[in-house]
Amino acid sequence: MNNPRLWLSLAALACALLGAAAAPRPSGAQTQAPAAPRQTPTPPRDEVEGTVVSRVVRVPVTVLDKKGTPVTGLTRDDFLVFEDKRPVQFDFLGEIKELEKLPIYIGVLMDTSSSTSGKLGFEKEAAMNFFDVVTRSRKDWGAFVTFDDEVKLRQDFTRNLDLLRKAIDGVKKPGTQTSLFDAIWQFCDQKMRGVPSPRRALVIITDGDDTYSRARIEDAIAIAQKTDTIIFSISTKGGFIGSAVPGVEAGTVKDSGDKELQKLAQETGGRAFYTGDMLALERAFKKIGEELRSQYLLTYRPEGPFDGGYRRIEVRVATGEKYKVNSKKGYTADRDLLSK
Repeated sequence: MNNPRLWLSLAALACALLGAAAAPRPSGAQTQAPAAPRQTPTPPRDEVEGTVVSRVVRVPVTVLDKKGTPVTGLTRDDFLVFEDKRPVQFDFLGEIKELEKLPIYIGVLMDTSSSTSGKLGFEKEAAMNFFDVVTRSRKDWGAFVTFDDEVKLRQDFTRNLDLLRKAIDGVKKPGTQTSLFDAIWQFCDQKMRGVPSPRRALVIITDGDDTYSRARIEDAIAIAQKTDTIIFSISTKGGFIGSAVPGVEAGTVKDSGDKELQKLAQETGGRAFYTGDMLALERAFKKIGEELRSQYLLTYRPEGPFDGGYRRIEVRVATGEKYKVNSKKGYTADRDLLSK
């Protein structure tokens, strides 16, 4: 213990320990844990592996003149597009001759609630006539769904009209309630999302208000807009005296249910028809077919954030002509928005 170097080392160590013990701590503070290591943020699903995928809004557009006849031959310079009243730059993919080469995917949703018991045969005939008039043989795809207390997919998308006719003929008796909004939501979510063509339409044949859906009309509109599905609604509660479906004067909006059908069509770029007369229905089907074959397609890349907010869309014809423009009126800006 007479080693001077050892004594010096021990003395230095003691001084260091005394200094550490005397160092003041913040009042009331506990010993702090080591800082957690920096976490690498999880990349969004569209930016994985260094790939950034741009979201895109797709807007099918139909332009009608004063007589309701589709206007063809328009170019990109003839259109203006606004999102929340702000002009946006857009791509024009709407050469009608090019779009005509793409198949149309059409779903017919038929009301089979108790109120249709006296007109079920009429509705079945209307559904089959629609496929005969509108779909192109071996080109377009059709699906058939009924809705009452539940939603039933009677025939998935097919180009075989015989299968569609068999599915329609197989409807024998009605249910009780009317689950219209559920039918729209389920069909668009489960079927329209995955179809390989931007040309998508839904035709609703019904005579009454929704009485049973969990979904609201806002939900039905949102999913149709998200999946670029145009809704054409046909109310069969009215008709002409002596027609297959007796009722009040046809061609007018009659009650809250008809107003909802009108809203479904307007917000998605379609049209609503009010009649129970088969000849008038066939004329309506012809108009639907003409409009589906006279569409333009506009697309643009929206800006973030994609936080689930709703954005309004307005499409105008720049020429100043008094045309009626049918297109979807908005979309929900969320992460499920179509990517390109």
